[in-house]
Amino acid sequence: MKNNHNSPIHKRQGKYNKFIAQMKIIFSAFETEKTMLQVSVETGILRANICRYVATFRKQDRIQELKKDYCPISGHKAGFYTTNKELFINTNTQYQIFDNEN
Repeated sequence: MKNNHNSPIHKRQGKYNKFIAQMKIIFSAFETEKTMLQVSVETGILRANICRYVATFRKQDRIQELKKDYCPISGHKAGFYTTNKELFINTNTQYQIFDNEN
């Protein structure tokens, strides 16, 4: 009987499941506004992976950058992100303000 656990397809499925698990962890970590470095330190997930997941979430409108400020860990300017829809800045409201000034 052949062992199918060593097939390349099976290995890729394991890797895919790992990334899905990481995405869920990162999504919940951004419930409060944080920088990518804060999430990396908190979760132990590489910042390169977090950056890729944040880009995916941005395309899906599931995360938003709230502000740029100094990161409490690095001391450098960084973006603070959140996945909490209640904290999102409504861009439509900003455009309506400019439309009403005319």
